[in-house]
Amino acid sequence: MVGIWSLVTGKAGPSGFGSASTAEQVTDGIDASNLTAIITGGASGIGLETARVTCLRKAHVIIAVRNMDSAKEAKQHILHENQSARVDIMKLDLSSVKSVESFVDNFIALDLPLNILINNAGVMFCPFRLSEDGVEMQFATNHLGHFHLTNLLLDKMKQTAKATGIEGRIINLSSIAHTYTYEDGIQFDAINNKIGYSDKKAYGQSKLANILHANELSRRLKEEGVNITANSVHPGVIMTPLMRHSSLLMNFLKMFTFYIWKNVPQGAATTCYVALHPSLKGVTGKYFLDCNEFQPSAFARDKILGSKLWDFSNKLIKSLSKP
Repeated sequence: MVGIWSLVTGKAGPSGFGSASTAEQVTDGIDASNLTAIITGGASGIGLETARVTCLRKAHVIIAVRNMDSAKEAKQHILHENQSARVDIMKLDLSSVKSVESFVDNFIALDLPLNILINNAGVMFCPFRLSEDGVEMQFATNHLGHFHLTNLLLDKMKQTAKATGIEGRIINLSSIAHTYTYEDGIQFDAINNKIGYSDKKAYGQSKLANILHANELSRRLKEEGVNITANSVHPGVIMTPLMRHSSLLMNFLKMFTFYIWKNVPQGAATTCYVALHPSLKGVTGKYFLDCNEFQPSAFARDKILGSKLWDFSNKLIKSLSKP
């Protein structure tokens, strides 16, 4: 269990790493040249650092983002440092079911293997708004889009794992904010209700959904006997473009909580650790903070809630998908 003292001091936990560890440090010596990874939101912040370090470890990285101009800049940034990097960019708007399905069709057409899926992209604390599909934006982007993307890519991941004998890994980026959500955890009957909407609780709800999704997916993959793990991570408290809707508040809070804030290389460490480190072989259905297992909230450990979210998400996607 990671405590506040470890967070403040950066003291390493059982894994040998802690809050002060960087993405390069936790992947030092790892050869990922036989791996292909998709990273959503890999054009900025910790997503870009995750993509950079994964490329540094010689994996083939596909950056999937909504803004292709940012994606092109990210690709150039990675190639400028690492000319031999294998990095490609593809368009993906997670708030749009149509865009998710188009992305998957385009990726499958490339006939590439897929070993790692890092569901990193997200929006945070945004004012109430519905997606083009009529779903509350934070739930649509942070959970539903990733849920649909993962389901559509699962067959490709299963084929890759079976053909290569290499374990597939799925990582959902959650947040400690999953502990601050609505009274019932997930507002199944009021996902799109503007009345009573809280940008903070809606974000927490979506981050809770990320953990529940990973846990339920892990359970199903184990039951099926598939060589793929599914875990969730809290990257830490980092000032990134994700906080654009609350930058004044975050800058104010940072003045009083400076000791728990991470820089971007530290923020990407847990994701890279869970995605690439050999010590996590076979580890699934866990939540990680500072590169160590951590116990999430009671809601996040609720298997019935996870199963209900799975069925709810499938039903919602079915109502929105192409015929």
